Amino acid sequence: MTTPTWDPAQYLRHADHRARPFMDLLARIPDLPGDRPRIADLGCGPGNATALLASRWPTAHVTGYDNSPEMLSRAQAHAGPHLDFAHADVRTWAPGEPYDLIVSNATLHWVPGHADCFASWIEGLAPGGTLAFQVPGNFDSPSHRLMREQAHAYGLTDALRHDGAILTPQAYLDRLTGLGCAADVWETTYVHLLTGEDPVLDWVKGTGLLPVLTALADDPETRERFVEEYRKALREAYPPGPHGTPFPFRRVFAVARKEA
Repeated sequence: MTTPTWDPAQYLRHADHRARPFMDLLARIPDLPGDRPRIADLGCGPGNATALLASRWPTAHVTGYDNSPEMLSRAQAHAGPHLDFAHADVRTWAPGEPYDLIVSNATLHWVPGHADCFASWIEGLAPGGTLAFQVPGNFDSPSHRLMREQAHAYGLTDALRHDGAILTPQAYLDRLTGLGCAADVWETTYVHLLTGEDPVLDWVKGTGLLPVLTALADDPETRERFVEEYRKALREAYPPGPHGTPFPFRRVFAVARKEA
């Protein structure tokens, strides 16, 4: 899969809709064991969601980790005395100290075999600490199916995410309970009402389409042709209604608490 070049401004164009699942995840996280919790945000992106962690636990020391220089540069605007950011690759990151909470928001689907990391992350939690994450579960939706079909036609299949980017909710439950955690796993389908011209294309330009755009960065003519063909397909798949364009989006959530 092509490593995408992230554009924080494009990603944040739908910041309100993207933040909703993270807020729902935070609402299910139990009390943390430490008076001054240590929190890691894996794949912090532009830092706006990481800032919500600092607001929820004002006495905590929160560190957001990401491997995108562009995202980390944007995230620095949220830095403060107890909120910082650091470069790290989620594929190889391991806790270097006990954490009360390790959280990841819409990141793990970019990490092949991410469930194999759960054991080391949970081992790095303080007793009673929590691992919490949410991942998109919409890979069978028209937006992603059409993207894969067109990428295959352009010989770009390897640019997109691998098969089995996420596990089923039951598989996550089995993994987490098998590691001795009390786990809460669920799924939700949001129906985002998007506005503007070609809003679904605008959404995926900030996330799922990025590997294709990155792969075609040196061939602007082919890149533009790909985008225009994909735009037409999305218009048919997601017709606008009288108040905007409905965009169903399934997500999978997990909150796993380590035994105290």
